[in-house]
Amino acid sequence: MELSTRLKFCLVEGSLLTGFLVLSVYEMSQEVKEYKVYRNETCPWGKKAVSLLEREKKQFDDHLFSSNQEVEEFKNKYSVKTVPQIFFQGKRIGGYTDLAEEFGVKVESEAKKTSYAPIIAVFSVALALSVATGFKMLSFMGYFLSILACLKLMNVSGFKEGFREYDLLARVIPSYANVYPFLELFIGLLFLSSLYSTASGSLSIVVGLLGVISITKAVYIDKKDLNCACIGGDSNLPLGFVSLSENLAMVIMGIFLIL
Repeated sequence: MELSTRLKFCLVEGSLLTGFLVLSVYEMSQEVKEYKVYRNETCPWGKKAVSLLEREKKQFDDHLFSSNQEVEEFKNKYSVKTVPQIFFQGKRIGGYTDLAEEFGVKVESEAKKTSYAPIIAVFSVALALSVATGFKMLSFMGYFLSILACLKLMNVSGFKEGFREYDLLARVIPSYANVYPFLELFIGLLFLSSLYSTASGSLSIVVGLLGVISITKAVYIDKKDLNCACIGGDSNLPLGFVSLSENLAMVIMGIFLIL
């Protein structure tokens, strides 16, 4: 065989070998990443699902939702009510509990036990402070709102995620969730000060009324089963009467200040 022919043969053979290697690597990458996780970044059960896959040494694609709209579109597309959702080879496994059962590990329930202890603690501390400083309804509301605002600021990302699930304004203007804890703190401090004015009363009415409308729609019209973000992120306090009462109180206090 002539030298030029041999060179051509080697080049063709090398190209085929390279192509085969590339194809093999691609197929391997597709094979090892058969799992796909769809989750919110701050969701504890999504994090548990990711940790479980890592512990089982499984390669996976981790899809983080970028907005509440994307979450709702995903839920509608796959007819599911919650996230995270895990898929294997394009077939839906389910949530964290289903994934744990798939691997035969001890299942940690996704259901949280409802607890009113945190809001009772906030209420009790605010009441004690207001009594100790000469009880007034405005001072109680001032302490109450200020403590709630501090709890939200301790976990802003968790609060924002929960708040945007039901607040109508935050769903349209996401930055409102960032501002809300500071607004609540500002209103609380106004209630504690002697700087009562029509402006502060109006602000309290607007913020409270937005909350009343949002909670009423989410809980009593849309029948959504959500947790309240009023005591910060990762709360197991159900959205409903407590959060509605808080916002109604803001409206009533605001009207009192104006009158």
